[in-house]
Amino acid sequence: MDWKKAYSQSKWLPSEHHDAYYDAVSITSLAELKSYLDAVHIKECLLRPYATYKDYPIVDSRALLPSFEPDVTEYHFLPGFSLLALDRQLMPFSEIFQYDMLHPLTDFENAIQGPCCPLEHHILQANMQTMLSRLPRALHEVFRREFQHLDTTALEQYPALLPYILNMDRAHVLAHSGSGHFQLAGVFASLPSDIDGEIKRFGLRIGKFHLGDNELYERNRLFVMQFLMELYGFPIASERRTSAALFSRKLHKMGERFLIRVLGQSDRTITTIWNDGTPSRYPRVEKIALIRVEPEQKDVIKTLREQRAFVDEKNRVALIRVQYHQHAYAADNVRQDRALSVSLQQVIHPLTGKAIDGLNLIRDTTNLILRLNDIARGEYHGRIVYKRNEVVENTETDEKRLKFMYSWLSKHQRRFISYSEEFFAAVSRILDAFLAKLDIEEPHSELYALRQEVENRYQYIRQARTIRELEEIRSRNLHGEHIKYDRMLAEAVRLMQAFKFELSIYFDELVATAIRHMDAMLSDRYLRKHYIERPEGELTKNGLEVRRKYGKLVSLRDEFDAIRKSRQSQRPAL
Repeated sequence: MDWKKAYSQSKWLPSEHHDAYYDAVSITSLAELKSYLDAVHIKECLLRPYATYKDYPIVDSRALLPSFEPDVTEYHFLPGFSLLALDRQLMPFSEIFQYDMLHPLTDFENAIQGPCCPLEHHILQANMQTMLSRLPRALHEVFRREFQHLDTTALEQYPALLPYILNMDRAHVLAHSGSGHFQLAGVFASLPSDIDGEIKRFGLRIGKFHLGDNELYERNRLFVMQFLMELYGFPIASERRTSAALFSRKLHKMGERFLIRVLGQSDRTITTIWNDGTPSRYPRVEKIALIRVEPEQKDVIKTLREQRAFVDEKNRVALIRVQYHQHAYAADNVRQDRALSVSLQQVIHPLTGKAIDGLNLIRDTTNLILRLNDIARGEYHGRIVYKRNEVVENTETDEKRLKFMYSWLSKHQRRFISYSEEFFAAVSRILDAFLAKLDIEEPHSELYALRQEVENRYQYIRQARTIRELEEIRSRNLHGEHIKYDRMLAEAVRLMQAFKFELSIYFDELVATAIRHMDAMLSDRYLRKHYIERPEGELTKNGLEVRRKYGKLVSLRDEFDAIRKSRQSQRPAL
């Protein structure tokens, strides 16, 4: 598809002439503004670079699945920007951020008398100087030539301005004019972020920090930072994305109606955080990127071909939009690091801009198992970031396969914990065969250490699945079936007796969570009132059986508490 025809069948960019956008754009709502910005940014910042550079780095679809991983490669030839849109008129002195102001002509239309009015010329020149002061000097002459007689704040000029804006540092700002229409209101905006304060306040609130406890802070700081950033759609990454995430958090707390958008030169993904006034605990998060559809997804490929929705049909490249749902931190949830999950995925038609629903491009469990099998066989061709700082290409050696496997298990840990028994049985067969084939005997070698990392991650997932089942038992809703107290206790005892023998590889957070779940069951008011605190003579045969199982669970709980205290006493001091 010719990128110049992108959105040519939509209401926003109907012209086929790239450099001319003749129709006035009048937008007063945040929802319409987002739709317009989608069209402009997809065309100029995704499709245009894809057509321009033969080696354009397509986004790996799994990178759009939480948890997000930082990209270590910066593609300086690709566009990047930050944008802030406020659903109101700016009040320069009262704003909580700094920016260079631009003034729309429409705010002075009552004072401007005729086309040669000196006031109009003065406003245009003032805006021109503001823009030039933030542009590289090499672009000054061409910018003057193109915009010297135009109102650069008008939204219809935004597509033509965007290539220049992409050469500016910091964010550009959209807001209402005096007449209530969105305009370009400023450039070179700094989005302040109190990262230290936000992390400490959030960590204290979720119980990961305690005042004055330096050891606890050091141990949990990265977890808290990663969870907080992920709530707003980002990994721990660049200053641009960190500022966007934390400033959106601040605006949302203030009740602002806003939109913040970021395109990184490393992630090649348009991330949008916005609050349109709908009551919610967090602002909404969405990502748009170019991905390659896997060849195994034959039904998806067929549908996209029929609807002519591929950007590049030969290479199976498509535009995808993913929306996310935030989760509050829950200490008793074995997936407590889950800040986001996918709530919606759509393919965007590159000509009409319409969304195609019902296609599962990034959460296909079959693909997950196939990729895992490819890694185990050394047949996977791609790249991963190992432990945040090492890029590993392909799986041609045991070392690379182990690093890929560790990163893959870490990336998809929540899914391996959550998905069905049938799915995990298939995963286990692949992992067991992979680990059994590795012939590594030297205990001090790097390969031995890598294998231990993979085995530990695998064992963590296995144990976490057990704790997830204990969580279901505690809720008395096991595999979708409501169970009575007798069954709840029996299942908990069975599960914890088996779990004891898996603790040769010990994970303190899992044991602590198991203890909390057992405590919750043992403290159940109804259970204690009707079976434990009643005189034994008043209990039926079934009641006595419940009391006996309750006693077994008490003993198991005490055993786990003793194991945990013993392990903690052996932990070396930091």
